[in-house]
Amino acid sequence: MMLNRRTFSTALVAGVATSILAGSAKARAQTSSKIRPEVRPRVRNVVLVHGAYADGSCWSEVVGLLQQAGFNATVVQHPLTTLEAGVEATRRAIALQDGPTILVGHSFAGMIVSEAGADPKVSSLVYVAARAPDAGEDYTALAKTFAPPPASAGLVWSAGYGKLSEEAFLRDFAGGIPREKARILYAVQGPISDQLFSGKTTQAAWRSKPSWYAVSTEDRTINPDLERFMAKRMNAKTIEVKASHLSLISHPREITQLISEAAGQLS
Repeated sequence: MMLNRRTFSTALVAGVATSILAGSAKARAQTSSKIRPEVRPRVRNVVLVHGAYADGSCWSEVVGLLQQAGFNATVVQHPLTTLEAGVEATRRAIALQDGPTILVGHSFAGMIVSEAGADPKVSSLVYVAARAPDAGEDYTALAKTFAPPPASAGLVWSAGYGKLSEEAFLRDFAGGIPREKARILYAVQGPISDQLFSGKTTQAAWRSKPSWYAVSTEDRTINPDLERFMAKRMNAKTIEVKASHLSLISHPREITQLISEAAGQLS
């Protein structure tokens, strides 16, 4: 049977389309069969812990984004007196969660996360420009093996408590944040006890729990190379954010996405 040119072209296109669709369906089936077993249960509870020179309000923008995504977010307000007091406040928050929980720490709170993160409810850990010493390790001694960050020179002590000077806070702690907003953060800065940095963790939860780490590449409070060292040592899934120490405020979407990944909600 003879086909005219138009009939032949129509038949050819239909055949190619059928072949492509069949191939695509096969590819989707193969991809699905590979990915599905690797998807972890979705975790809805997130407990966030603030670091030194701050309070829980520094998590506000991240909390808003987490809530929009359907997470149950809880911020720990700890007293900045001792490591033990911070760990106890965090354990109380974890105890109130109704299931698996992501534990997130910024700055000094990385030590709290490493200690309290051993709780069975904690499924994974997220460190944001945070300290992450090993069990019993002297973090101060570790930090001295890297170039000292500028912010430490701006710490002013009075009657056993310390705060960053306004100049150091705006330049070295909250760099990259609009000055008006940074000055508000300075006003609510939490004073730290002279006992806060002397504590040592007795556990390093990152040795047994999946961990994520956000390095702040322009950090002037913790040396970025020290952050990279700690992240690599814990074998954390690591991102680098072009931000100062307060990446959770200047780049809340990137930090929220990292938390979502830790919860198993993003591939």
